[in-house]
Amino acid sequence: MCRPRNQHGPNPHQLRYHAQHVPPRESAMRRLFFLLFLLLASPAFATGLLDNRPSATLGAASLANNADFLPVHEAFKLSLVQADAQTIKLRFVATDGYYLYRHRFQFRTEPADIALGTPSIPKGEAKHDEFFGDVEVYHGVLDIELPRNDPRAFTLLVGYQGCADKGLCYPPETARLNIDGEGGKSTPAGGEHAWTWKSLLLFFLAGVGLTFTPCVLPMLPILSGVVLRGQAGGLRGLALSLAYVLPMAASFAVLGALMGLFGAGLNLQARLQSAWVLVPFALFFVVFALAMFGLFELKLPQALSNRLNNVASHTRGGSLLGAAILGVLSSLLVSPCVSAPLAGALLYISASGDALGGALKLFALGLGMGAPLLLVATGGAAWLPKSGPWLNTVKNAIGVLLLGLAIGLLSRVLPGPLTLLLVGFLAAGVALFLGALEFVVKTARQRLAQLLGLALLVYALACWYGALSGQGDPLRP
Repeated sequence: MCRPRNQHGPNPHQLRYHAQHVPPRESAMRRLFFLLFLLLASPAFATGLLDNRPSATLGAASLANNADFLPVHEAFKLSLVQADAQTIKLRFVATDGYYLYRHRFQFRTEPADIALGTPSIPKGEAKHDEFFGDVEVYHGVLDIELPRNDPRAFTLLVGYQGCADKGLCYPPETARLNIDGEGGKSTPAGGEHAWTWKSLLLFFLAGVGLTFTPCVLPMLPILSGVVLRGQAGGLRGLALSLAYVLPMAASFAVLGALMGLFGAGLNLQARLQSAWVLVPFALFFVVFALAMFGLFELKLPQALSNRLNNVASHTRGGSLLGAAILGVLSSLLVSPCVSAPLAGALLYISASGDALGGALKLFALGLGMGAPLLLVATGGAAWLPKSGPWLNTVKNAIGVLLLGLAIGLLSRVLPGPLTLLLVGFLAAGVALFLGALEFVVKTARQRLAQLLGLALLVYALACWYGALSGQGDPLRP
């Protein structure tokens, strides 16, 4: 016997059940494939995206790897001619076949309250540029004078951009010069002095952020119990927590100094104009990001990890020496949530070739990671947030930042439009993760996340459209 057909269509409760029981990941993947199909179906894709013309903003097309073109610091050589109490004189030497843009020169000081006079720049050669229009450029030797009114020592930041006559445009560059007080001789501000208080603060905040991950925050009460042995609060608790945190931060500092010396020995900072160095570095950051997303774990070899665990298990807390030993061991036995960002920080420091700066930055990172323990030790545990699903969000956010660093490295050797396309893919991935296209019943917090995801999706579409139009600036897609 045939069942009569429903003339009024499907039951709305059945539709609601079906919509709510579609796996979210499968639904998101379907929508992502649909967006990719629309993108690849555009007839302008082949001509707009893979255009090898150099971008005027993010520059450095794939021609940068050609042996016909010099690295940027060899094509444009900056030197200090004079630095007295009244004048700072700089000299640019553009190699034959290369030129500098007049309007791309920028001069800033650190600290910013040290003011310089109006730069004295000679008149350049008139040129019609396909990116900037009618401009002035300089071939050969260029001398620039900066009036000086402040006798204090400072760091001079010199921004410039140039191109090759054969068509390659380099990304904007910034050189740092240390100007001594009272008109003393200045030196390039790289290597040994390439750190600032702002960078140390950022590493400290990064250390605090690593504490709020699912592998660390739930273990903090256990760690405080092992280190303090019931002596929380008062000067004794503060002394024990400092005895743990300072050796841990010092161990990180040693790692940072060693990686800085390693990078300086290989001259990685100068080699970062080559795709043979940039691409592996970017791939490392991608691997670290995937580890933060939970695809796998980065950890020490099992044999070494077991030995360190045995030493830690036989070390009793409650004493200054025991807390110090536990602090050193904890810097080696980092959790999976910390190992990937720490490896990324070490890679970044090795690229800078800055031993002192690397030591200070990782010392600040260690202090940030130990700050919550200091709070617990002094009786402020109630101020710490409770564990919950939001810890995974922090972990995923760190993974997104690592992917952003990878794209930033690749932007030095990829065409501007292709870089913009990658930025769009990253924004679209975050948008889908936030549920931008999942139109089901949600809580207020989920709706807020969806609203942010929709904004990121609009930005991703703008990036893709800009990439197809030949643009290359993520700030103005």
